[in-house]
Amino acid sequence: MASISRSGAAATPAKAQSKRTQEPASQELLSELVAANHILFDQGVVDGFGHVSVRHDRDPQRFLLARNMAPGQVTEQDILEFGLDGAPLDAAGRTVYLERFIHSEIYRARPDAMAIVHSHSPSIVPLSISKTARLRAVFHMAGFIGQEAPLFEIRDVAGAATDLLISNPALGAALARCCGNHNIVLMRGHGSTVIGPSLREAVYRAVYAELNARYQCEAMRLGEVVYLSKEEGEAAVRNIEQQTVRAWNLWREQAARKRAFTPASKDISG
Repeated sequence: MASISRSGAAATPAKAQSKRTQEPASQELLSELVAANHILFDQGVVDGFGHVSVRHDRDPQRFLLARNMAPGQVTEQDILEFGLDGAPLDAAGRTVYLERFIHSEIYRARPDAMAIVHSHSPSIVPLSISKTARLRAVFHMAGFIGQEAPLFEIRDVAGAATDLLISNPALGAALARCCGNHNIVLMRGHGSTVIGPSLREAVYRAVYAELNARYQCEAMRLGEVVYLSKEEGEAAVRNIEQQTVRAWNLWREQAARKRAFTPASKDISG
């Protein structure tokens, strides 16, 4: 495995050098991953922090993730390939996300996971720290949440003095175990991680998980909340693919129009 500095910089191992000759990801997948970063920023799921990845479409043992940078500024040139050990195949001196192990360990544990979004969205965090409330589906667009999203407590696996970040494979594996087969896992005092069977659906779930949390918190202020039943949640996701396409097309067009009139910023992140 590559040697990783605390800042996230990675040296490229000889093993990774040999992998450069493998078939690259499709241009369509690269373009969609860039769009996913922009959409998540525009929809208020991520800000300067957070990240989204997608499993490689020609090698399930690899995934694509941007270098360490703000999601709203990601371009195709910023996308790197990683192995399921969390090491970049060729970072070319660029820093990588410290929490890439969220992605690598979930992909390792969940063959059905095709894309992952990690964020600190503002309505999710309160539900990660409440002792009396948990994230539950309150409206049909968020039926994928199910009866109750699991909550990852990092203290249970790493003690009381962590920085709450998933900064190594052991913590990533613990998060993956807590998530199990759920579509979303909350992380106490941190945020959430959303898993999807496609990149578009992972983005859809991340957006509507945040909106569901906002509705839930507002409803709790009014009194007792009526949550979706198990059967309602299951019924609500039956047409999820059609809903996802409709939302994705709108969000992607909005993101493209917004950036068509925004001058490219100078890269000062290294």
